[in-house]
Amino acid sequence: MPPPQSTPSRESLSSTATDSEPQPQPDRDAEKVPPQQQPTNSTTTDFGPPPDGGLEAWMVVVGGFCAVFASFGWINCIGIFQDYYQNHQLKSYSASTVAWIPSLESFMMFFCGPLVGKMTDELGPRIPILLGSFLHVFAIGAVGTWFLRHRAIAFGVITSGSSIGGVVLPIMVNRLVVRIGFGWAMRSIAFLFLGLLAIANLTLKSRLPPPRRKFDLKDFITPFKEMPFLLLTVGGFMLYLGSFLPFNFIIVQAKALGISPNLAEYMVPIINASSTFGRLLPAWLGDRIGVFNVMIPITLLGGIFTLAVWLPASSSALVIVYAVLYGFTSGCTLSIVPAMVASISDVRSIGTRNGSLYAVAAVGALIGSPIAGAIVNDQGGEEFSGLIVFCGVSILLGGVLAGLSRHALVGLEWRKKV
Repeated sequence: MPPPQSTPSRESLSSTATDSEPQPQPDRDAEKVPPQQQPTNSTTTDFGPPPDGGLEAWMVVVGGFCAVFASFGWINCIGIFQDYYQNHQLKSYSASTVAWIPSLESFMMFFCGPLVGKMTDELGPRIPILLGSFLHVFAIGAVGTWFLRHRAIAFGVITSGSSIGGVVLPIMVNRLVVRIGFGWAMRSIAFLFLGLLAIANLTLKSRLPPPRRKFDLKDFITPFKEMPFLLLTVGGFMLYLGSFLPFNFIIVQAKALGISPNLAEYMVPIINASSTFGRLLPAWLGDRIGVFNVMIPITLLGGIFTLAVWLPASSSALVIVYAVLYGFTSGCTLSIVPAMVASISDVRSIGTRNGSLYAVAAVGALIGSPIAGAIVNDQGGEEFSGLIVFCGVSILLGGVLAGLSRHALVGLEWRKKV
């Protein structure tokens, strides 16, 4: 296996883009495609550049959408279970203890990233997605081999499945639990996922034949020697430490403010509906000005909105405003990270490197909600200001670390497409 790309200097970034671009106008094309996205290995060259479109490529996107609907879409509605468990089966337990349930679900999805990413790189996506259909995880790294210039928008369409799932599933669960009970509500969701994952199994595939390589632990560790990747990974940890807290606790917090339960239950769907636009519009913009250039300011805005809008919110109107604003920013923040990793990775190791990053981010997802729940318990169980500050600061630190990762790539050249 070729070693992962080392961190390029500003001069080498420029020369790489010029040397590797076959078009007659290298300067213009180098601005369109970040140099770290240029194919650098013989396998990619042998099979030609990514088609960046066509029926086959977009069917891969459809399959990825279905897989994400059934995985991240479910994760994005876990706030309804935090509220449901606290008021039904587990009402005798503290919020911090109950929070381990959704946080463990998020953790297991992300922590399996290295294994799933390596399997995707070595075997292609079909076997991982088949196994994931039974284990409720996903493998969508194949899209990175089909798109280059439009990679961010392709990832954006796929990850919008989590937003749409996060709108549909909470409403569906709330209605079904009342009509047919909790058990059959869960079975009904399982049948829906069965159909979606069947589509994913039929459509997800890699454009490049997977190289057969022996398992080597160094494949997961080597990327951390690159400063841009290391900083991005630590930033991912901070993001996942705080980014799921509004999804998990906004319903409970809204009810504590005296907002009617019927309205409070729609807070998570509102976040997810808004995040649909946050996944698509910034992704479209990222293909034009660079994924780092889009993600960093929007992530910082997410932290600012949390501290400036959610923290002082004392009415349903302000909580709804926050849900809309945070939904948009979180949609960008959580969906564009795979495109950021792809932009600084060899195309044949995207799955492995994404897995390495998400294994670290998984720890943040695991401990974030229990820590937040413990903060709420320490404040008497009805006060959420400490949780909100913890959430906002974590997101802000994630944005700052992503900015430092960009600085390690290209320095202070803020007009450069990265």
